[in-house]
Amino acid sequence: MRLVADLLLLIGASFALLGALGLIRMPDIYNRIQASTKSATLGAIAIIAGVGFIFPEWWAKLICITGFLLFSSPVSSSVLARSVFKSGVGHWRRGETLANKSENQA
Repeated sequence: MRLVADLLLLIGASFALLGALGLIRMPDIYNRIQASTKSATLGAIAIIAGVGFIFPEWWAKLICITGFLLFSSPVSSSVLARSVFKSGVGHWRRGETLANKSENQA
């Protein structure tokens, strides 16, 4: 039981690390939102499952937390992406850098 819990905690931590790398490496806000939301949701669910194996008496609470996470994470990322789009932030184009973008706007 403890081995399965440790494995799930390691998987969850790996997804969280990949989400942090996605925030750094992705070129625009839309890709960053997608990378961080997917990996953070999967990482948190794996961590919650690992905690559930360590503390089996907490399963009811952990299922409620997981349900809230599965509902709120996609909704919040959609709201964030919609507000960014409505504010006029465009998509990244191949070959475009921050320096090129500021020269074109001036």
